[in-house]
Amino acid sequence: MIKDKMMMGALSIVAALALGACNADPSPADAPMDMDEQMDENMGENSDEMNDQMDENMDDEDGHMMNHSGSGEVPDDLEEAQDPKYAVGTQAIITTDHMSGMKDAEATIVGAYDTTVYAVSYTPEGGGDPVEDHKWVIHEELDDAPEEPYAAGDEVVLDADHMEGMDGASATIDSAEETTVYMIDFTTTDTEEEVTNHKWVTEDELAPVE
Repeated sequence: MIKDKMMMGALSIVAALALGACNADPSPADAPMDMDEQMDENMGENSDEMNDQMDENMDDEDGHMMNHSGSGEVPDDLEEAQDPKYAVGTQAIITTDHMSGMKDAEATIVGAYDTTVYAVSYTPEGGGDPVEDHKWVIHEELDDAPEEPYAAGDEVVLDADHMEGMDGASATIDSAEETTVYMIDFTTTDTEEEVTNHKWVTEDELAPVE
């Protein structure tokens, strides 16, 4: 009888210990990660990469995606400037703001060309908001362009990819000017993005380095 009572008591103690172990909180190392915590961790790991990608394809002032850096390739029939104000390899200060961080940056001249330069308005291929007064597209970047330059109001087809949806889009010439255009390298003043072979800036949009 006494032995039976001792056995019952031992079983009660074991049962109580087992119940306590079941109700105890799991150790931090064994605890499953909360879904929100997992999302935060993944976002933290990917945020730098996402920011880098956004910097590489920053929007212009109208919110359209621009291809700031270029390949350096130019149309075969584009004529190099014989006596440009800013020679290839020299530096100049950018005085325009086609994109964020461009104005007041120091540029290195990569190429100088004599041509007709256009400001154009168009609706991107594949859809999207209309682009107004985009600067710049040169005569040699228009599809089937004649020898004579276009004038304001003319309808053209773009053969350039400065911006997303530009290549192949129908456009209206807003303005036309015969001048020297430059392809440049520069570092943006706000994000320190290295931009290479950027097309285009005109001679009036550059100033000498003081």
